[in-house]
Amino acid sequence: MNLLVVSSIVNAPIQQVWQYWNQPEHIINWNFASEDWHCPKAENNLIVNGEFHYLMAAKDASFSFDFWGTYTSIEFEKSIEIILGDGRKVSIYFEALPNGTKVTESFEPESENSLELQKMGWQSIVDNFKKYVERKSK
Repeated sequence: MNLLVVSSIVNAPIQQVWQYWNQPEHIINWNFASEDWHCPKAENNLIVNGEFHYLMAAKDASFSFDFWGTYTSIEFEKSIEIILGDGRKVSIYFEALPNGTKVTESFEPESENSLELQKMGWQSIVDNFKKYVERKSK
């Protein structure tokens, strides 16, 4: 199975990027693909075999779902491995660079939506993360 990969370079130190990626009080501010969606609730137990649960919801309340997964591997400020609730695997890598931190996500696609749509959606979320972190860093 081909993995889809999205990434962004965030103009912030890796410690801050890691914190904002993993703390629920920050996750709710960036974890959505478009302005008509939001993430009103986030729970995150960042330990191996711990779970995360993110409530993904349309702002008009027309649709919502629990996006969740289980952590299978965590290397502090380096990588996170996840198995999503539907069995797909996700890997997230954090790389300190001279000008910030590169965040790269690779994920197994699902079969309902086109690969292009999935990649655009995940990239949009990573882009929201970058904007949120850089706005908070000023």
